[in-house]
Amino acid sequence: MAEFMTETEQRLPGVPHPGTPGDRSGTGDAGPGPLDGQEAPALLERTRGLVDPAMRAAVESLPGSMRRIARYHFGWEHADGTPAAGNAGKAIRPALVLAAATALGGTEARTAAVRAAAAVELVHNFTLLHDDVMDRDPTRRHRPTAWTVFGDTDAILAGDALQALALRLLAEDPHPAAAPAAARLADCVVQLCAGQHTDTDLEQRAPDEVTLDEVLAMAEAKTGALLGCACALGALYAGAGPEEVAALDGFGRQAGLAFQLIDDVIGIWGDPLRTGKPAGADLAARKKSLPVVAALVSGTPAAAELAALYGKPHIAGDSEGIARTALAVEQAGGRDWAQAEAADRMARAMQELARAIPDPEAAGGLLALAEFVTRRSS
Repeated sequence: MAEFMTETEQRLPGVPHPGTPGDRSGTGDAGPGPLDGQEAPALLERTRGLVDPAMRAAVESLPGSMRRIARYHFGWEHADGTPAAGNAGKAIRPALVLAAATALGGTEARTAAVRAAAAVELVHNFTLLHDDVMDRDPTRRHRPTAWTVFGDTDAILAGDALQALALRLLAEDPHPAAAPAAARLADCVVQLCAGQHTDTDLEQRAPDEVTLDEVLAMAEAKTGALLGCACALGALYAGAGPEEVAALDGFGRQAGLAFQLIDDVIGIWGDPLRTGKPAGADLAARKKSLPVVAALVSGTPAAAELAALYGKPHIAGDSEGIARTALAVEQAGGRDWAQAEAADRMARAMQELARAIPDPEAAGGLLALAEFVTRRSS
């Protein structure tokens, strides 16, 4: 493990602020060689090529009304039903399924795991459709969210349909790993729902009534659980044993927490042209994201100012208020804490990965994806 960690630390020496250039040394999915920043994008593009046909076929089986909403949500159609070449998302979760399967079982396991990868992506998009309704987010992937176009009810039902499609993909899969994979994915959905319930509950509380431990646990359930499940499903399809499956689940969960920490930083300081969301949208919604809660519990004068700002509803169009709130989070240490915590979570993820795949070259695809999610800016 020491040798693995030495090479890993060279690849992932820390997690810089979004948009900051980072170290690019390491190996990718194709084998040894220096990372040039293109391994993960190539993996994600290849994943889309493998998984999109299975997803499209599944969506085509939906009734017309649900099919139209799903096609719109994935960026395959405009709101009027005409074809579109939109962005269906980064495909990080299905890429983790295929990378884990490849690392433990080679290309044959990767091919076998395509249905499982599609199922994970369908579940992810089920959560996005529901989250957008609950959070009242107006945009996603640089276009209006489904609920703003089709209404709350239709967006929720389309999300329900995607979850059903995911489980059906596994139920109809003859692979011996399909049954345990379906059970694991169903358990994950329960965790996702519990995490979302906690998230909405926290939003109803006063700023001084939320603890950092609560928000970390919520983030693990909402984000870490599905990334962990994705890695575990890849391991199952590669015929891995229980210890390897558990270790890859742990890798995904810790990487998922790092992902969420970076996502929360981007939600406050990200460029709207890259994120597809208005600047400071999370602050305007008074979301108790990880950097915000870390700032609130810091005991600093800036924390008191932030609590006062968060105790009042945001006034639409008040860009000065958003800037002031973002500054209070930063001055109270929320941004620095989130960056440091993301680096710590990635170190834990690497320890879990070493348990399952001691050879860093074999783990190249997973390493490239881990780097990608912690060095992104949108």
